[in-house]
Amino acid sequence: MEIVNPNPGKHPQESEDQGKKTRAEETEAKKKKEKGVGFFPLMGFGLFFIVTGLYIYMYIMQGVFGNDDYMEYLTPAGFMGLLKGEEKIKIGILYSQYTENLLPPGNTSLNDNIVIWKRFLSQYKLTYTVLADSDIEKGHHKEYSLLILPSSKALSDLQYRNLKSYIDRGGSIFATAGTASFTEKAKWRGWIFFNEIFGVKFRAEIPHDIVTRIHTLRGGLPITSNIPAGYPLKIATWDRPIAVEVLEPRAEQASFWYNYRFDEGLVREGLTKSAGIVFGTYGKGRFVWMGFDVNSVIGRQEDYVNFDKLFNNSVNWLLRLPIAYVKDWPGDYKAAALITPTVVEQPGNIANLFPILSSENVKANFFVDPSVAESYPDLIRRMAGYGNIGAIGDIGFMLSINDTINKLNDLPTQFNKVKSARDKLSAISNTKVYSFLPANGLLNDDTYMALIRSGYKVVLTDSLTDRSVPRVVIKGDSAVIAITKTARDDYEVIRDYGLYQQEFQVYTYREDIERVLFERGLYIFKMHTEYQCLPENVWVARNVIRMLKERQFWMTDINKLYDWWVQRNRIEIRVMPRSSSRVAVVVTNPGSDLIKEFTLSVELESKTDNFKISSEIIGTKIPKFNFNPASKKLDLFIKDLKAGQSRSYLVDFERVDV
Repeated sequence: MEIVNPNPGKHPQESEDQGKKTRAEETEAKKKKEKGVGFFPLMGFGLFFIVTGLYIYMYIMQGVFGNDDYMEYLTPAGFMGLLKGEEKIKIGILYSQYTENLLPPGNTSLNDNIVIWKRFLSQYKLTYTVLADSDIEKGHHKEYSLLILPSSKALSDLQYRNLKSYIDRGGSIFATAGTASFTEKAKWRGWIFFNEIFGVKFRAEIPHDIVTRIHTLRGGLPITSNIPAGYPLKIATWDRPIAVEVLEPRAEQASFWYNYRFDEGLVREGLTKSAGIVFGTYGKGRFVWMGFDVNSVIGRQEDYVNFDKLFNNSVNWLLRLPIAYVKDWPGDYKAAALITPTVVEQPGNIANLFPILSSENVKANFFVDPSVAESYPDLIRRMAGYGNIGAIGDIGFMLSINDTINKLNDLPTQFNKVKSARDKLSAISNTKVYSFLPANGLLNDDTYMALIRSGYKVVLTDSLTDRSVPRVVIKGDSAVIAITKTARDDYEVIRDYGLYQQEFQVYTYREDIERVLFERGLYIFKMHTEYQCLPENVWVARNVIRMLKERQFWMTDINKLYDWWVQRNRIEIRVMPRSSSRVAVVVTNPGSDLIKEFTLSVELESKTDNFKISSEIIGTKIPKFNFNPASKKLDLFIKDLKAGQSRSYLVDFERVDV
């Protein structure tokens, strides 16, 4: 067979070698081509995943911290700070040797005071540094967000100037007692620091002729949020606490030493000239001043719990952290009022009040002795058309809550009496009776249990003296609210004071109305058929009702008050600052009933604008809101919070003070 050479002129072996070489070159070229094509897609995919990861990280940061602040965490320093959980807040406590030099040898009160401050700050996991007088003088304090001046009575002129400059430029100061009233050489300086920085005028030192003094807290303020309005702290007088008067609108009074039950003089003047806690601004900075040391608070466990809230609120306010609370009263009302006539003697006089209630369109809460109801059934049924019927019952006798000789009835006896009174009045008036008034005004734990078992919801008592708002008392799965008499009644005004002229009666009632409004509490207009309901006195009631309306009191009745107060106190709140322009708020209804509506107030503590309310949870109802630029308070109007439901809101805003 003849072999044909495909490449004429060349040897067959040479042609075969050439083919192998060509194929090898083609294979090598193909490998190079495949290698070159694979590198660029791989790099592209890598860049894609990096960009996607960065985008997801940005999206997460934006979702957590808000639109304005998430860029901060894209920088290496911001990311590392996030990983480490760096704390930006720095607090300094001044241990003033100048002040300690004023004390008698061996006196450890300043050191004891600072120990308490350390304990409070550690409790809230706030880091602090103890500063010496020289630190303030050398300007080392400027790096701190908050300076605490515990009873720093002696400060040098250089400290004075540096502290003034510090707060003027935006720092915060928490001070107690007579700040800077002496120089470093123990020379009297006076109250210049008070006047200039705190905007107040020194009025008096509280005498220590008695061991303790009642110090009443106002409600509805940022630093007193979640504390009962009118709560009286017991303060030891050993260190001579201070009372001042607020002179400038940049400062606000948060408490007073005046005790309307015992102190003489005009009530309004007594309130405004006895401030014991003041908070406010100076320049760009903030201050909270207390006229007593933190180790002066004594009393029951509840006193310490509420002072702890006061301390926490004050620190949050000074650090410009958000504070959230449910308003004490619905809508725009600043206080509330109940009209509570008692019908025992001369019961027919109650009819004199009916035209006034009708014309003023308000309801009263009539407390009736069951024996009177049995004698005047028609009057009682007529009375039910002008309000609610409550029972008066005899459950034993005590001279006062401190009486150790006389005792109230035991639980079975009290139960039988209060249930009998309720059954009789319900049958006669054809209405449900939910409120009770002890004939002697006093009660005990057995009374609460007897009332709850009998179906009552409200008790009006003289035993409760630690607030001017109702108190929820829970026994088992049920609750009753206790209301104290927060103002003088006609027994005192007419019978005891002998004020038979109507203008004097009106003036006396007005003083108490102004005080309760100042406390932002509940005014109890208690009257009796044998005094205020007499024809010559009853028209004073019209004036009182109109004064209450003019001053934005919520004119309510006992049943509405019970529903509102129990629901309000059941709401749980958590507020968490996510960044300087975002706050997360969570509200929860742990109860078994729907909460129809309430107002949640958030003190943002910064000048803000351009609000947006949203939620991380799809389908969450977004509430309407209102922002007050003057008070920096955001009100969220929340409706229909179901039993067991929680709602989470994100509040985004722009800060305009930075």
